[in-house]
Amino acid sequence: MFPSFTSHRITLDTIEIAAWIGGQGPALLLLHGHPQTHVIWHQLAEPLAQHYTVVMTDLRGYGASSKPPGLPDHSNYSKRAMAADQLAVMRYFGFERFLVCAHDRGARVTHRLCMDAPHAVQKALLLDIAPTLHMYQNTGRDFATAYFHWFFLIQPAPFPERLIEADPDAYVDAVMGNRHAGLSAFTPEAQEAYRSALRAPGAVHALCEDYRAAASIDLEHDAEDRRLQRRVECPLRILWGERGIIGRLFDPLGAWQAVAREVSGHALPCGHYVPEEQPEALLEEILLFLR
Repeated sequence: MFPSFTSHRITLDTIEIAAWIGGQGPALLLLHGHPQTHVIWHQLAEPLAQHYTVVMTDLRGYGASSKPPGLPDHSNYSKRAMAADQLAVMRYFGFERFLVCAHDRGARVTHRLCMDAPHAVQKALLLDIAPTLHMYQNTGRDFATAYFHWFFLIQPAPFPERLIEADPDAYVDAVMGNRHAGLSAFTPEAQEAYRSALRAPGAVHALCEDYRAAASIDLEHDAEDRRLQRRVECPLRILWGERGIIGRLFDPLGAWQAVAREVSGHALPCGHYVPEEQPEALLEEILLFLR
């Protein structure tokens, strides 16, 4: 899917992060969401590589990256730990400052990256999320129903792991197919890549640990930022699907304006999976915002 990119396995302490790099120009990091991998960028990576040095990774716990057992406090799957992974990857390639475009879980990692390493992120484009703390504090029945996995995956191990590992393909298809566009938004090759990734040993546990961290230690980090009145310093562009849950149940711009100094954005005519539902519109948005 990425003919001009080269693949790397980057060792960071006790784990490895899988990364792909291609193109030339300013450095642009692309991060994926749940339950996916870097493959979400298969319609965008090559066009973007005409303008940027594009780096794609599989987040810790996802795809071809390491899947360590979760610690009791879930700290090794905190967005702080996952953001530190991405900072180290970019430094491995020689980039101290870079741009970021990220979807879903990757956008939450990017939020923490912006907070913990403000010197590194020049601009960030976040796709179809509101801040984690804001979403948990404003949870209602409609959100809990639509985002049931937020509350299922955080249950103590090994309960959700056992259920998902019984049929990981069914989990991927159900979670992704139950959104606005159904499974028609994904090519057969991409969908099989997502299924295959969740079949890997340790992948389901890592998935759950990502969400367990989000419901515990990540909220502590976000609350500390709020208490100390820290904000995202770099320009943020927020895009969301007008047929998705985020725009219907939350005020994305207002939520981000509460935690960042410079925020712009709007809805796109799609659901949650923006890179695969509206790749051409997203490409235009990326080039416009990052140039």
